[in-house]
Order: sequence, then C-alpha cells, then structure tokens
Amino acid sequence: MRDVGVRRGKSVLLEDINWRVELDERWVILGQNGAGKSTLLAIASAQMHPSTGSVHLLGERIGGVDVFELRPRIGLASATLAARIPPTERVRDLIMSAGYSVLGRWRERYEAMDEFRANMLIEQWGISKLADREFGSLSSGEKKRTQICRALMTDPELLLLDEPAAGLDLTGREDLLARLSELAADPESPAIVMVTHHVEEIPRDFSHVMMLRDGHVVRQGLLEDELTSESILETFGVQAHLSRRRGRYFASVG
Repeated sequence: MRDVGVRRGKSVLLEDINWRVELDERWVILGQNGAGKSTLLAIASAQMHPSTGSVHLLGERIGGVDVFELRPRIGLASATLAARIPPTERVRDLIMSAGYSVLGRWRERYEAMDEFRANMLIEQWGISKLADREFGSLSSGEKKRTQICRALMTDPELLLLDEPAAGLDLTGREDLLARLSELAADPESPAIVMVTHHVEEIPRDFSHVMMLRDGHVVRQGLLEDELTSESILETFGVQAHLSRRRGRYFASVG
C-alpha cells in the first residue's frame, strides 16, 4: 500500500498508509475500535478500493485486475463473512465451497482432492467430530476454527484474520492461539495478517506489528522493537505495563 486513504463523506477512515508485507512475515494489527483495522483488512482482501493511493496485492494492482480472480488467492476469516454463512450449511461443505468463493453449497462439483484437503484441514484444526454438523449449531470457538479451515482451503498466498479470538472463553482462546502459533511457525504457511484489540491475543512466532489510531499509523515494524509500553500509550491512550513471557505479550494497567 502506498499513500492509501479511505474516506466516507467527511469521515477519514484511513490516511497516509504505507505498508509492505513479505511472503514470510506474520503481522498483527493493533488498535482501538474505530482505528481503521477492519477497513485496512477490507482493502487487503480486495473487498474495498481505497479513496486515494495505490495498492498492489499479490503482484496485481487493485483497480487494474479482476478482483474475483484475485480473491481465491486470499484466505479471509471475519465476523462479517461469518454473518453471511447459512446456519444450516454443513461444516465440510462450507470449507470446500471456498474453492468457488461462494457461501452455501449448491451445484458445484468437487474433485476427490478437494475433499481430501478439506478433511486434512478439519483434522489439523481439531474439528473432525464437527464435519457433518450445521454451522449454526457450533460454539463460538468451533465457528472460528471452521472459518480458518475455510480460509486455508484454497492454499492461499495471503491469510487475513479479523479478530479470530474475539468472544472466546479462556480455553477456546488459548487453543486457537496455540494453533495459530503452529501455523505461523510453519515456513510453508502463507503471509499472515491478524487484527486484534489485545496484545494477549498475539500468537507466538508473529514477527511484525502495525499500530493504528484514528486511521493513522502510530508504529509499524518488527514486533519486538515496536510493541512497547510507550507505543501502547500512543495507540490506546492508556499507561500500561507491558511484559513478555514464553513468547507471549501481556499488558496491565495501574
């Protein structure tokens, strides 16, 4: 992204965003509600065009390429997408249908390789017992893992996760973060960008951070360099003590 801005009427959602993500990088995007995190992800997933600036995504310039050909190369899991999933859709069908970039299996024809990959992901993410369940019957944690399986189905070059741990209890959150840590540590994994509000939700083995406030970049770069008590104050407006234990970050106020 170069000099990217997004405006809606008189509101500035993003301004002067300059950002480059390499293939082997794992980024976390931090910021308060309304900071512009989800807008940034919408551009990165080819769901939205910027008002100003230029975006090159997987070697293609947004505005000069058919986004419907580009989107299958990007894995996306978000609450907005989850809200569009038919509650009666079977988990296995939901995952496989990612290859057609559709929600809800209809008359698509799938090869044996499609079913093999879906079953492999289902096993890897610990949802084998859920494969024939309806999406609407799953718990929050089960839905999150199902969405990530779907996002990985097409073997994407870029994986975008919008608050994957939001709404999970402690057990569900830690299970999900452990699986995301394994994914981040795998050199065969795609580039990963994950949005969150909380430093406690940053998985191990993530490498970079971008911190946003009011649509502007506060800090960006290597996680170990840029995530500090001072940058938390700049980003969230609160004085916090930042600590790191066994590769995980924790912040406390007071």
